[in-house]
Amino acid sequence: AMSEDIRVLLVKLADRLHNMRTLQFVKKPEKRLRIAHETMEIYAPLAERIGMQSLKDELEDLAFREINPSARGSVVERLRYLHEEGGNIIPRVVERMSETLSEADVTVEVLGREKRPYSIWRKMQRKNVTFEQLSDIVAFRVVVETVTDCYRALGVIHSAWPMVPGRFKDYISTPKPNGYRSLHTTVYAPEHQRLEIQIRTRQMHEIAEFGVAAHWGYGVGEERAALSDGRQYRWVRELLEILDHASDPEEFLEHTKLEMFQDQVFCFTPKGDLISLPRGATPVDFAYAVHTNVGDTCVGAKINGQINQLRTILQNGDQVEIVRSSVAAPSPIWEQFVATGKARSRIRRFVRVKERDEYVRLGEAILERAFAQARCEMSKKALKHACGALGQRMADDLFEAVGRGDVTSMQVVGAAYPEAVGAGEAAVARAIPRDGSAGDHAIPIRGLIPGMAVHFAVCCHPLPGDRIVGIVTSGKGVAIHTIGCDTLQQFEETPERWIDVSWSVDDETPEVHVGRVDIVVVNEPGALGTITTLIGRNNGNISNLKFTNRATDFFEMTIDVEVRDVRHLTNIIAALRANPSVTDIERAKL
Repeated sequence: AMSEDIRVLLVKLADRLHNMRTLQFVKKPEKRLRIAHETMEIYAPLAERIGMQSLKDELEDLAFREINPSARGSVVERLRYLHEEGGNIIPRVVERMSETLSEADVTVEVLGREKRPYSIWRKMQRKNVTFEQLSDIVAFRVVVETVTDCYRALGVIHSAWPMVPGRFKDYISTPKPNGYRSLHTTVYAPEHQRLEIQIRTRQMHEIAEFGVAAHWGYGVGEERAALSDGRQYRWVRELLEILDHASDPEEFLEHTKLEMFQDQVFCFTPKGDLISLPRGATPVDFAYAVHTNVGDTCVGAKINGQINQLRTILQNGDQVEIVRSSVAAPSPIWEQFVATGKARSRIRRFVRVKERDEYVRLGEAILERAFAQARCEMSKKALKHACGALGQRMADDLFEAVGRGDVTSMQVVGAAYPEAVGAGEAAVARAIPRDGSAGDHAIPIRGLIPGMAVHFAVCCHPLPGDRIVGIVTSGKGVAIHTIGCDTLQQFEETPERWIDVSWSVDDETPEVHVGRVDIVVVNEPGALGTITTLIGRNNGNISNLKFTNRATDFFEMTIDVEVRDVRHLTNIIAALRANPSVTDIERAKL
């Protein structure tokens, strides 16, 4: 099959080049246009991917001539005009650069070329500039003997001509994925033109021009076979398999587009191993690509030696070092920014297991309380009866259902001890903490059941010091409300969902919580600055600020403030209320 040898692709590309050079002999305009689009979208990128820059440039320009002849014609006409007005700058630059490098004892061949019309037009579109604004329409190749000479030539050129900042790239020490190697720089010529310069050895030059084809000139025997079987050309063999099995040109075009434009980034481990990832991948994707355990224990990442966030988008050539911890675990938030299926699948699996464990522990604690209040034993036999009656396979499934709120604790008690259900309901009803006091069996928000699914209700923003109550909500665990929250009225008919909770914070282990205030401020210069300053002076931190109404004389806003407890928030409110710019302030309610 053709997919066994990468050289078949070279034949395909050569055949396409011949077709494009003779495209004018195709009579039907729609067929010429179709061939040109295929060339631009498939064959030119293929040539670039395997490093055949010269072939890629010609294919693009021939396709451009058919797809947009007027645009190409205008670029060609402008180039002709520049030649007539200012002459050809290329011979002058080649001569001077050759002399300068020879004087520095660098054996060199300097080649100059004018960029092709399509390359010029594409740069005009990308930078949104006119032809007159383009300053780098010529490029020069400096071909030397050795890699050391490349860097020597670079130093000589930068000494002779001013360098354009930010335009130097070293593709010798960090080659492109297709094997391309060169030094790139841009300098200012005496004629005030920008000159793009590529410095490379003879071997690099031939590989840059002819790509994978040039490797056969330098590789023999096992080296040549290794090239043909190498991982960096595996995707090419996959494309050749598509050529083998595609039933018609349209199918080939469709599948090849999918293969070509699933763009990848190539990153490196600290040991130099290459990791291929889809574009948009993050250090979390990188960690899971290295090994599942690396991903599971990932807590941070160094990209090119610098600490970066785990949601950072990786770029080609990045060196990534994963920071790990034996006590770390995947975060559900990771699923929002990972790009690979492997990472997403592992995160989801872990979250499912962790979530189940949380609900099992929560449900077990709820049932222990319910059985105690009904004065019944929560024995294995009782749980087995309840599982059978409620369609649960085992005790953990029953605990999970209770923790999620799918099954109530009284349903379980009633299924286990039908004769005790009346007394149980009464006991649970009496246990609702209408006065906000915590019972002997209170479930603290933290500490009693590690990892329990607990969250603070956004309707009342409870703070340490507030009287609170827990409500079991379906699929979300326990929601913590202040005892006076209006939302609690919705749960008066389901007393079994109420849980005694209490704070477990102390002065030695302060924890930050968010308190919300509604504030009305006079609309005058410096008023907002005064508000933020006062909050800061009272050791508060604004985490969010939203204007709810703005008029010519005042504005209303809601501020979320990070505080230690309700006393801390009360002190901040008092300080703000004493300020003359504040006309009204109160703790926010739903």
